[in-house]
Amino acid sequence: MKIIITGGTGLIGRGLVRELSRTGSEAIVLSRHPEGKKLRGNARLVKWDGETPHGWQKYVDEADGIVNLAGENIAGPGLIPDRWTADKKKAIVNSRLKCGRAVNSAVHAADNPPEVLVQASAIGYYGPSGDEALTEEAESGSDYLAGVAREWEKVTSPVEEEGVRRTIIRTGMVLSERGGVLPRFLLPMRAFVGGPFGDGNQWHSWIHIEDEVRAIRFLLEEDGREGPFNLTAPNPCKNREFVRELGRLLHRPTAIRAPKVAVRLGLGEGSTLVLDGQRVIPAKLTEAGFEFNHGELRPALENLLSAGKEEETGGNYGG
Repeated sequence: MKIIITGGTGLIGRGLVRELSRTGSEAIVLSRHPEGKKLRGNARLVKWDGETPHGWQKYVDEADGIVNLAGENIAGPGLIPDRWTADKKKAIVNSRLKCGRAVNSAVHAADNPPEVLVQASAIGYYGPSGDEALTEEAESGSDYLAGVAREWEKVTSPVEEEGVRRTIIRTGMVLSERGGVLPRFLLPMRAFVGGPFGDGNQWHSWIHIEDEVRAIRFLLEEDGREGPFNLTAPNPCKNREFVRELGRLLHRPTAIRAPKVAVRLGLGEGSTLVLDGQRVIPAKLTEAGFEFNHGELRPALENLLSAGKEEETGGNYGG
């Protein structure tokens, strides 16, 4: 397969490039700033403006699929999540809509459109949901993140008129030793100041990075798979359970709570990322026959922590 990836230099994109290369496929990775960037595997970096098909339209006719991951990082790139200023919230929405419209234009202009589009989304689509178990049939929430997810999912719907099979991936909390949310938990834990956020009762619907990219490849290859799919492990956990398992593996205490008031004061509206959650079940993915390599939390964390140590000592994980 030959797959075009927008947002392919991010955490999920890089993992997907490695997964596609491992299985003999080629990735064409679109980046606004490809200078100095390197990707492992069979990948070609192509510059784009994030708004139009200029510079990459020629690749669309020869591509088997497109994976649209591009969009402003909701939490920001640092270890401390960004505050959601008005400008930040505008960038989160606009970046997703502009990239999606560029994909629509590229597909519409193609003489030979790709067979499939995998459109990124997030489990924030469901909004804060307490203990309710949510499958793909659940309704969308009413908060800011739910609205972002709805717009993100909807923006590329015009490609279906071109005969393109469109699959939507509602991704949960991706765990990786290479970045994302896990280092944000590890830093205070290793400094002996780790603990739950608030009361720790909020759900974490997580997924190992390996299963995330395997699931995307599965949906690219499986004919007839369309519509929304939850990309989360089948066993979500509560925040206090997640923190406790990390503490056990790192031999660190987990007694220092981050009070809700302090978190809300520090992060503002963005505190919903750590204080609220959803208990999401990957019903359609499981029914489709996908098998998780890392479905249980403790073995998944053990795998990631050992992989991180291997990288620190010069190992070849993920090559």
